[in-house]
Amino acid sequence: MGPEKARVPPAPGKWSAAEIVCHLADCELVFGFRLRQTLAEDGPTIQPFDQDRWAGWYRRVSAAEALTAFTALRKWNLAMLRAALPGAAGRTMTHPERGTMTFQTVVETMAGHDLNHLAQLRRLAGEAA
Repeated sequence: MGPEKARVPPAPGKWSAAEIVCHLADCELVFGFRLRQTLAEDGPTIQPFDQDRWAGWYRRVSAAEALTAFTALRKWNLAMLRAALPGAAGRTMTHPERGTMTFQTVVETMAGHDLNHLAQLRRLAGEAA
């Protein structure tokens, strides 16, 4: 797709490919914190975040920069997950909007979230080709 096309939103109010990668990096940070908090505390209440408000600065970041951040965070989170699972799978946290969730549920949510955005990126790459 290239760096220039990656910055072009597919429609008004929609994120560009670069912004989607920024969002993935931010979510990797948030999910990692939530999982670590759940390992360190008994039944913590985790904080939700407004993804659109967090996205306010994404247009000033390249997809390459965001991918570098995502990759580093993912590697670090995977190291933590390898150490924590399967023992921590049933540990719980409370999300103010979603209720009680297990460590395993959050890991599965991360995977589904990634797959959803990967499909979006593939569509955008196909449209740009």
